[in-house]
Amino acid sequence: MTLDNSKLHPFAAAVAWREQQRQAGRRVVLTNGVFDLLHTGHLYYLQKARALGDALVIALNADASVRALKGPTRPVQSEEQRAYALAALACVDAVFVFTTPRLDVEIRALRPDVYTKAGDYTLDKLDPGERAALEAVGARIEFMPFLPGFSTTQLIARIKAAGEI
Repeated sequence: MTLDNSKLHPFAAAVAWREQQRQAGRRVVLTNGVFDLLHTGHLYYLQKARALGDALVIALNADASVRALKGPTRPVQSEEQRAYALAALACVDAVFVFTTPRLDVEIRALRPDVYTKAGDYTLDKLDPGERAALEAVGARIEFMPFLPGFSTTQLIARIKAAGEI
């Protein structure tokens, strides 16, 4: 089954969408991540990220990159399912799936006004290529407050434990 998702764009269409936002004078915020099982921490973060601009675009890790980052049992949900869930949120304006290991090419093409990551990141933890791309396009880099106690890994562990009761 294919999930209808008007906010999910192939990358070239995401770039065109971004250009429309620029022409309309809208400030675009970019973030990226796995977003495997949406939880309170994700929702808190995405709402705070959206408040930094007029539109929020999410670069979603493709399934293969999630396996490389998180191991062979992840993602729990496919990239199509994760994109659909993200697009259902009012605070999300656009989603695209990226298949590259890093976002530097995508950042240079999208030229976001703001780039944000959760508060467990710092400037030193950002990939040097991505940071250079952000600086080259003049994006403001923001680290949003990290809501402790919420992680997908912890949620999966709790679900497993609940299944054993």
